[in-house]
Amino acid sequence: MTRIETRLPRTYWRLWWATGIDNLGNGAFAAAVPLLAVTVTRDPRLVSLVSTAAYLPWLLLSLPAGSLADRHDRAGLMWRAQAFQAIVAGATAVLVAAGAAGIGVLVVAAFALGAGDVVFGNAAQAILPDVVAKPLLHRANGRQQAITTVTQQFAGPPLGGLLFAVAAALPLGVDAVSFALSAVLVARLPRRAARPPVRAAIGEGVRWLRRQPLLRTLAALLGVNTFCGQLAYVTLVLLATQTLHADARGYGLLLAGAAAGSVLGGLVNARVVARIGPLPALLTALSLNVVAFAGVGLSPGLVVLGGCLAVNGFATTMWNIVTVGLRQQLVPSGLLGRVTSVYRLLGWGLIPLGTLAGGLVAHGFGLRVPYLVAAVVRGLALVAAVPVLVRNRPS
Repeated sequence: MTRIETRLPRTYWRLWWATGIDNLGNGAFAAAVPLLAVTVTRDPRLVSLVSTAAYLPWLLLSLPAGSLADRHDRAGLMWRAQAFQAIVAGATAVLVAAGAAGIGVLVVAAFALGAGDVVFGNAAQAILPDVVAKPLLHRANGRQQAITTVTQQFAGPPLGGLLFAVAAALPLGVDAVSFALSAVLVARLPRRAARPPVRAAIGEGVRWLRRQPLLRTLAALLGVNTFCGQLAYVTLVLLATQTLHADARGYGLLLAGAAAGSVLGGLVNARVVARIGPLPALLTALSLNVVAFAGVGLSPGLVVLGGCLAVNGFATTMWNIVTVGLRQQLVPSGLLGRVTSVYRLLGWGLIPLGTLAGGLVAHGFGLRVPYLVAAVVRGLALVAAVPVLVRNRPS
């Protein structure tokens, strides 16, 4: 009788630790950079440019990064991307410490770090099936979501807020160190390479996804979700600090409290999905997101705001566990990097437009309006997608 492996392998835990260390620095960076931006300008449009720059690489670089993930050693791509990000974050910390970091510097740094994220993120999702057996992918993705949330949203933001209160450059320095440590860990992951021609490789990934109505619909939904997410949250720092009067430490704690929902989701949602099934889990997650966005827009205070963010984090984690697991199970290993890049181009390519739209809507109509607009758009997208999801019910 064949023995069924039920424990995640040691190699996976190396990736898990690298993810946690990397995202601890990212969480500190994510809390500090908006605070740094609002010390330079109070214009929502300029603040939104920093987030736009961070996500623009997903629109410009996702397809080539996916081809790289299938043509080259994935672990090598990951550690080199992290090393590059360590250099960028360290240089930005020096400029901030010298008082030479205006909006332009933050925009350039955000774009460079985002470019590293595109390469690292595509390779990281593609490498997971190489180190974890398919029956364990939901569990592995749940653990990845949990450690990402704990470090990036729960521990990192308050750390970033505290460090920012001491010196504005400190969170950036922590981010640089975290990138370097993560690079050391991922350099020891399994080696794997294949080298189809670049143009043919990208085309093969596009054609494969185009023939899959379920994954194609999920990619389109992700595009709407991320557009609306950035439309809403790009000016969250202004809503929290100006409308609801949170200070720098309070803003970090607000993000940390919101992350509690994501942490809970990362720990329990794999079991929830196994119990109720992928389709009900997807519909539940999307519905909760709509409610959470409307709640943020109507929040009378920081406690309600934090609660709505927690609900959103729980729902988003459920969505990620289902959709990432489906992609890793359905896509052939040799195509996974390219299909992931096409999926993320469709799903994340609209983020820069969302950040710009969020800044413009907040500037023209007030800081609460973007959340209400996002709730309506996400609700309409959910209604439109339900027939396709039911017809191509995921298993």
